[in-house]
Amino acid sequence: MSVQLNHTIVHATDKKASADFLATLLGLEVQPQYGPFIPVVTGNEVALDFADAGDGPITPQHYAFIVSEDEFDAIFGRIKDSKITYYADPHRQRPGEINHNDGGRGVYWSDPDGHILEIITRPYGSGSGS
Repeated sequence: MSVQLNHTIVHATDKKASADFLATLLGLEVQPQYGPFIPVVTGNEVALDFADAGDGPITPQHYAFIVSEDEFDAIFGRIKDSKITYYADPHRQRPGEINHNDGGRGVYWSDPDGHILEIITRPYGSGSGS
């Protein structure tokens, strides 16, 4: 078997709210709680296991998802409908824009705990464009 990512833990101040936020925007389902985790599973079966952060600060992480063109349209529509501020870049220097890197489309936004979320339609390095 080749090496595959199975799951990662996403720390949150409210794991249920954060799992719902991601699942709703991406069009996924929140899975039943498993131990201390509330999973959201992607199409390639990678679980993002939302967990309570405890008393310490949350260190924002970056989570990127590759999506089809139709999925991009649907997700981006939900982002705009929710009036979530979005950016063309991870440093948040280009608000209200999307990017066209590698001939695809991409957009960034933040979850309630400051994690940077991204959807792209083409993997980085797969084509030309800026």
